[in-house]
Amino acid sequence: MEDVLRIRDLPARVGENVSLRAWVSQTRSSGKIAFVVLRDGTGYLQCVVPKNEVDEAVWEVAKGLTQETSVFATGAIRADDRSPGGVEMGLTGLVVIGTSTDFPITPKQHGTTFLFEQRHLWLRSKRQEAIMKVRHEVVQAIRDFFYERDFYLVDTPLLTAAIGEEAGSLFETEYFDLGKAYLAQTGQLYVEAAAAALGKVYCFGPTFRAEKSKTRRHLTEFWMVEPEVAWYDSDANMGLQEDFISYIVRRCLERRAAELAVLERDNAKLALVEPPFPRVSYTDAVARLQQEGQDIEWGKDLGAEEETIIATWHEKPVFVYNYPKEAKAFYMKRNPDDPRTVLNNDCLAPEGYGEIIGGSQREDDYGILLGRIREEGLPEDVYGWYLDLRKYGTFVHSGFGLGVERTVAWICGIPHVREAIAFPRQVHRLRP
Repeated sequence: MEDVLRIRDLPARVGENVSLRAWVSQTRSSGKIAFVVLRDGTGYLQCVVPKNEVDEAVWEVAKGLTQETSVFATGAIRADDRSPGGVEMGLTGLVVIGTSTDFPITPKQHGTTFLFEQRHLWLRSKRQEAIMKVRHEVVQAIRDFFYERDFYLVDTPLLTAAIGEEAGSLFETEYFDLGKAYLAQTGQLYVEAAAAALGKVYCFGPTFRAEKSKTRRHLTEFWMVEPEVAWYDSDANMGLQEDFISYIVRRCLERRAAELAVLERDNAKLALVEPPFPRVSYTDAVARLQQEGQDIEWGKDLGAEEETIIATWHEKPVFVYNYPKEAKAFYMKRNPDDPRTVLNNDCLAPEGYGEIIGGSQREDDYGILLGRIREEGLPEDVYGWYLDLRKYGTFVHSGFGLGVERTVAWICGIPHVREAIAFPRQVHRLRP
């Protein structure tokens, strides 16, 4: 196909005649002049079509354009500060590539149920495009952060026999003659093995939770990045987390300012996200919550309401660390200073977005880990390989998992994680 320009290239082509392929975003006409706004994924371009300056055939095509018609457009680029991108096109040639009749998502208001039923088309809207571009930046920043710091990417299985988190939130299937297999809740157990080979590693991919949760923070399929580092204790783990989050936020502020403006995000709040982050122990957090009248007992995990309150105590993300052993996963390292607790942390985003990271130092003692597996009633044979990591050269190591959708929702300032992924999977939604 003939090579054509993208809209983002046009400010450098003022005074030239160019061609581009795009979709119609908006049209309006006064009878003597028509205005057509095109989009192509890189930007928006206003095209001006004076009736008395173009061929009659071009005028008729322009006058009949409808929303989302795909076109091949030709014209002269000229500077115009009032137009998107600072340029507009004096359109002289127009060919319809694909018609669009009664596009279901018009500029009028629609309910969210309808919009998610039309998700494949709703993605074309300016707001959704901005969210997807911020997500792209977050994902690229994640990869760049670890590449620049000599981490190795390790791809972990999505089908597994081992349970990483809660047994009650697993999607399961029969796996040939080998019994039950589960869709992975986490790749953590596998990157622990890889850390013993490569030192600093991470996995990055979809994970699955069969929780029947309908909150604004939950999806049944979501993306998570999970680094694991040999010789890192819990304190070093939190240091890595605050550097990581700050790096991602800075990248979005630097490279996605236009998209954040479309989303009307308050960038001043994001600009505060720089190390160090405040840290509060679980025990101290519960004591303060109780002082503020919250009905919470020591030993219970923090819920969304408690996390939101704790986050209001600070203007940037906050670490809550050393939770009770019974509230957390079996693989977390016991706290030598308080055996009731483990060496872990959650990182809570400000502005009510809750937990975006869960991390811990891992239990490196073979006997203690075996005891925890037995306490949880987990099948020892399934975890034999995991116990081997403590049997053959055990070592201090730590890691964490960051949820991409929650992070994107927070950076974008959107209220629900379902908009932070192109095609969300929820308890009640499996299509499109």
